[in-house]
Amino acid sequence: MKICMPTMGKEGLNEKVHNHFGSAKYFTIYDTESKEITSVENENLHHSHGACQPLQAISNQNVDIVLTSGMGGRAIQILNNGGVKVYILEGDTVKEAIEKFESDSLKELTPEIGCQSHGCH
Repeated sequence: MKICMPTMGKEGLNEKVHNHFGSAKYFTIYDTESKEITSVENENLHHSHGACQPLQAISNQNVDIVLTSGMGGRAIQILNNGGVKVYILEGDTVKEAIEKFESDSLKELTPEIGCQSHGCH
């Protein structure tokens, strides 16, 4: 399974996570089977509100799960339609976020509650 998180850099497990998926500079992808970490630059970083293209940025990475503190409802719906589940990220680093996910304690982020956790409506 591949888990994708928004990050500001490419420092692997020690990288700090970013609070909003669409405006992160990078996406860090962790493969739970191989333990491999990949960083992908977000080429859609400067999009207008509501125009985030989450699948475009990670389309060739075969991501199964996205962990994020904030994402708009439309982006969540696009990811869900593409077979990707979205969960509310907990932790300050990639390592902490993965540990929280693996503990099975994260809440799924749905289009109905998207964007609420970081104050946009």
